Amino acid sequence: MERHFNADHSDRDGKFQTCSCGGRARYAGRRAKTFESVLGPLTLERAYYHCAACGHGFFPRDRALTMAHSDLTPGVTRMTGAAAALASFAQASGLLDDLGGVRVSPKHVERTAEALGRDIAARERRAPAAPAAAAPTMYLAVDGTGIPVRPRETAGRAGKQPDGSARTREVKIVVIWTAERLNPEGRPACDFGSVTYSGAVESAASRDTDLEPSEFARRVRREAERRGFTRAARQVILGDGAAWIWRMAREDYPDALQIVDLWHAKEHLWDVAKALFREDKDALETWARARCDDLEQGRLDGLLATLRAHADCEAAGKCADYIDRNRDRMRYAEFRALGLCVGSGVVEAGCKTVVGARLKQSGMRWTVAGANDMIALRCCVLSGRYEDYWAERAENPEISI
Repeated sequence: MERHFNADHSDRDGKFQTCSCGGRARYAGRRAKTFESVLGPLTLERAYYHCAACGHGFFPRDRALTMAHSDLTPGVTRMTGAAAALASFAQASGLLDDLGGVRVSPKHVERTAEALGRDIAARERRAPAAPAAAAPTMYLAVDGTGIPVRPRETAGRAGKQPDGSARTREVKIVVIWTAERLNPEGRPACDFGSVTYSGAVESAASRDTDLEPSEFARRVRREAERRGFTRAARQVILGDGAAWIWRMAREDYPDALQIVDLWHAKEHLWDVAKALFREDKDALETWARARCDDLEQGRLDGLLATLRAHADCEAAGKCADYIDRNRDRMRYAEFRALGLCVGSGVVEAGCKTVVGARLKQSGMRWTVAGANDMIALRCCVLSGRYEDYWAERAENPEISI
């Protein structure tokens, strides 16, 4: 391979070439560099051009091979990204060596993976791919989970620590899937390979006077467009009851059916039971199961009356307000009769799969930028889009790793 490339001097295209600054770069000889390839170390001699106008130089061959800013070949870069998306940087380095005989240090794995993530995120923001064919029913859900970050990333931010400070930042995830198949109980279950993710540490906050939607709302729009969500015959948005989720749903997806995740709603009822029967486990479980049954069967008036009867319990009052505010989104018996999912287990699992399993390991402390790079890479891999990314990158390299 070395002999093949080094015998080819076609990368010297005349005495001058145009620099990216617009100036004329002069040919300044051939220079050698060793790259790590899937076949082992590869030392290439390449034509070098130097631009007097900006003081920088470049290697046309490195650009052509998309190796202008790396000492890894595209094949090794691809392997490194896939390994780093699934394991820690140190573990990924070991896997590359054990399985492929490729030597990439943990720090080099980190730099390469984060650069790939930045490129993936930049391409994702520019324009969604052509939407796929929409399924009869499509589900969209959003959720968030905290990740440990470095102290400077939480400076001045309120948090849940005893002193009011924060040690984490929230990653928001949007998940879209289909559920045309049925599980053994006859209820809709997530279709294999239908789940896609997109997420980042970014704000979902917006005001009525804002001219643009929040960063996260724009992310949800891009993913919905990419999946053809608004073209589905039935569009369902699942959420935990947070007001901002339903505001986004009303503004961007007015035709979508809104459902409060059943398991979140049940969790509220169990919290009330714990507050009422802290010392009596049997009474706690009996009361909670009965109230959850009321919720699932649509007996909301009776459920609200029961909750409000405990006027001296703050948790009961808050739960009653929560159910009353979302009662149109809690018609679970009706939703199930329509063959719809009523739980957002897919997005709950997404938070654990996309974020928790990779970014919340012992001892990890992230910068927001580094976390977002890894989340972009991981979403791409877990959504089954890594092959598509490399195909698109081959046609439009633009950003070299």
